[in-house]
Amino acid sequence: MVRCVKSLLAAAALAVSVPFVQGAEIERRPVQFAKGASSATVKGTIKGDQTIDYVLRAKAGQTMRVKLDTRHSSLYFNVLPPGSETALHVGSTSGNEWAGALPADGEYTVRTYLMRSAARRNESGSYTMTVGITGAAVQGAAPAGDAKVPGTAYNATGKVPCSLGADPERQCDFGVIRGAAGSAEVHVTPPGTNKRVLKFSGSTVSTDGTVKATKRGDEWSIEVNDFEKYRIPEAVITGG
Repeated sequence: MVRCVKSLLAAAALAVSVPFVQGAEIERRPVQFAKGASSATVKGTIKGDQTIDYVLRAKAGQTMRVKLDTRHSSLYFNVLPPGSETALHVGSTSGNEWAGALPADGEYTVRTYLMRSAARRNESGSYTMTVGITGAAVQGAAPAGDAKVPGTAYNATGKVPCSLGADPERQCDFGVIRGAAGSAEVHVTPPGTNKRVLKFSGSTVSTDGTVKATKRGDEWSIEVNDFEKYRIPEAVITGG
């Protein structure tokens, strides 16, 4: 009886010491363009909770285009800027085709994944994805009046998360005019309404109307008139 109790205690101690691993590790794959090419096409298969990150370097002001073709209705991609988990594009809400101007120099990640419900069923899906980089690079955080996205008044353009009232979050077009010492105007256009101009200066955010703004890590969360909601990555404001 004593030996039995000791064996059970030993087994319990061993079980506690074994770490519990949640989900599969993220696999990283570089995206390489052929000489003289501005895009590359990759093919792959995702199964269960597997995640595959395709990584490539780009410059502020260039335009990235991503298109993912798949027959699986729960297979998507996100686009992550350098050093941040705040997505520039979320496939599950905005679809499997995206183009946008890049806010900063560095390594961008195109993350492919299955939605949680499909991952839990251990489903698998194959895909073909094309990633392209075009346009001239803009070095650093250009002050107002300097390098612009061609044909615009903006130092960078793209999409940021936004929502109106109780509507689900979606991706909204933005353009940013950067000033000195980290100041900037971010012009965001929610669907079906007028452009919103958010003015950033140090630790403050202002616009027409009542503003509630908080910053966590490298992202601003902004609410205007208790109705409009925006998430603005710091990289949009500073360019890096």
